[in-house]
Amino acid sequence: MSIMFQQAALEKLDNYFAPLADRPGKSVYFYRFAGSSPEVTAFLQRYYEAARRGGVIIDGRLPNPDAGQLAYFSEMMGMDFRMDRAFLSQRLSKWLPRMSAAQRDAVTAAIFSTLEDMLRQGKNENMLRNAYIKYMCWLYYKFERILNQLGAQSPPKILYDGAVSHYELQLFVVLSRAGADLVMLERGGDQGYLQLDPDSAWSRLYRWDGLAPFPPHFSLKWLQEELTRAVNRQRLYGTPPELEPCTNAWMKKPELAQVLTGAQARGGDGRFFYNSFLAQYGVPDRLTFSGDLFGFYQQLKSEKRRVCVVNGGIPVPTPDEVAAIPRGNYQNIEQMAGDLARNIQNSASAELQRLMVKAFIDTVLTEGGQGGAPLSRATNQAVYLLCWLRRWQRELFEGWRPPQISVFILFGKCATEHEARFLRLLARLPVDVVLLQPDLNLGSCLRDPGLLELRYEDSLPMEAFPAEASQIRVSTAAYQAERDLDSMMYQDTGLYRSQQYAKAEAVTLQTMYEEIAILWDQELKYRPTFQVRNGTVTLPVLLEKICGVRDGQAGQYWQEIKKLITPDTLVVPALPWVSPLDANPMRTCATQFLRNGKLQKRAIKEHKSYPYGILRAEMQDYLLDKLQLLLDQRTIAGTYQNGTEYTIIAAALNLKKEVLRLIQKFDFTKKNPKLIVINTSEEILSLEDSILFAFLNLLGFDILFFVPTGYQCIERYYPRPFANEQQIGEYLYDLSPPDFNTLQERGRNPIRKWFGRS
Repeated sequence: MSIMFQQAALEKLDNYFAPLADRPGKSVYFYRFAGSSPEVTAFLQRYYEAARRGGVIIDGRLPNPDAGQLAYFSEMMGMDFRMDRAFLSQRLSKWLPRMSAAQRDAVTAAIFSTLEDMLRQGKNENMLRNAYIKYMCWLYYKFERILNQLGAQSPPKILYDGAVSHYELQLFVVLSRAGADLVMLERGGDQGYLQLDPDSAWSRLYRWDGLAPFPPHFSLKWLQEELTRAVNRQRLYGTPPELEPCTNAWMKKPELAQVLTGAQARGGDGRFFYNSFLAQYGVPDRLTFSGDLFGFYQQLKSEKRRVCVVNGGIPVPTPDEVAAIPRGNYQNIEQMAGDLARNIQNSASAELQRLMVKAFIDTVLTEGGQGGAPLSRATNQAVYLLCWLRRWQRELFEGWRPPQISVFILFGKCATEHEARFLRLLARLPVDVVLLQPDLNLGSCLRDPGLLELRYEDSLPMEAFPAEASQIRVSTAAYQAERDLDSMMYQDTGLYRSQQYAKAEAVTLQTMYEEIAILWDQELKYRPTFQVRNGTVTLPVLLEKICGVRDGQAGQYWQEIKKLITPDTLVVPALPWVSPLDANPMRTCATQFLRNGKLQKRAIKEHKSYPYGILRAEMQDYLLDKLQLLLDQRTIAGTYQNGTEYTIIAAALNLKKEVLRLIQKFDFTKKNPKLIVINTSEEILSLEDSILFAFLNLLGFDILFFVPTGYQCIERYYPRPFANEQQIGEYLYDLSPPDFNTLQERGRNPIRKWFGRS
């Protein structure tokens, strides 16, 4: 009896390409991929090429055998069937004669085992015959060319992209048991597969941190196009450079001082130039940092290193610089990159020119098409890179000879993706690229897997890099002591400066109805679960649906609501609060603001209709962070299913003026803004209302829904329970909310009123 191949667990994706002898036992791999990541995409590109060369690629379902195929099978093999190994082996020998005896035994055992599985599931003989005929036709017409590779050191590769059917899955199990590797793409998720194989007994789901749903553009055709682009990229380089970067790996320890290491002392392999790419956030010592930085600069200059210092961000290219870059009309990004690369000229060093051309093309092709950006935008980005490269080429590279390494220092902040992209380009060249950001209150756009990040707890605002002695600012010990005392008073003491924190996370309190009035007008810092950790405030908020009227007393009901109306409270007396027909200038542009599930925050802020530019900068970031969280949590039904995500973006970017004013003054350690919603009718929350209430809850608003009817009026667009529900009395209908500004409090005699008691 032949021993079938067993499925093995992956330790890493590259195991798919290991020879059979290096695998555990007699094993193959059969995995399905329901999510993607850069690593998965790179693997699938490599696997696609392997399947193209020595396997089978299936885009969509396998077609059922047609009448002509069935007729040929009947003529050659007959239509009889027996559940017998010898019968299957004899038929395979005649039907697929190119297989060796060992391969035929493996396929026979695999088919027999799979048919046995069907038999145990209660399938009758007629079903087994149909499955057998389908297997034989599919093996002959679709897989015949790989069957004679089964059992070889490099197992044949099968790549499937489609909604797999029961018979297809059985055939894939046959091929896996016979010695083939399989990869199944599940671009719509894993739910369909689990209906066929609830216990994942026949294949394994690939699981890894950081997987996200496949982007809409992902397909086998896209994979093929990416492979073609990779080949074309090699052609774009022309003569490739002889040197490659070795970035940061040569450092003896992670510190800024390593930049002072001479080029000769960094490494001796002639294939590489040894550069650094680092960002330092904060300062190791506020008293001495300015002087130490001046000494650092002086030592670089004394060693005749070429040093370029840019303060406060890289100035955008001037109109003259942009006009000096000739460009044409391009059909694709590769054509654009290759044509614009002709603007890079360095007559003094052919090797440096090759390095710059390769760095430019790699940067443009890697980053220019991210998120499906239009070619015009990628072209503008590329022009920025060329303008800046021309601006500093002479200062950085005049007279360059290997192994010389110049230094580019960006001081203050890296505020835009354009700047970050240029720094990443320079890091591919013989340049030490350094971002120094001593002020921790500034944000940074610079991200890169190869970036060395140095972080210190102390922050020091500085206007410019101290390249001259006159620029050095040395703080006195007394001045720093005052700053330290300020920090001591407002760190973990229960005392807080005004607007001390810029980040917060809302958590919903579960309370009794009687507690609402007690907690309602309290500062957040006095509520249960309030805390500050790592600069983020935990906001305990109220989110309650209050059904019915206590004792059926409508007058007292309105009085209780009136007592909750504070200066920070908005009252919505009826639904809808926001109608789908209301004007919303963000509705038409919302689709521009989301790429692969991520908000394009810079594009939002730069849009002409962006309404929140008047708010504090940190509050703008807070709003956009919570909008991203609302999308990620899929709180609203239909998110990432039917375009609801764009309605969410449009609604969240069109808050009413009175709401914005509450948000602008919101201090996370004090009283939070509040919203009271009254619904006495049969109206239900509109989609826009549902979005706004969920968004305001994430921002830290207290929200109370008063529903005297007890109707299910807020639940429609929330797939999960949204608000805590309180039942306080009998249901009343056809009530009309009063004017709370004129509503007089009842039940207070003059003496009790004098002492402020009701």
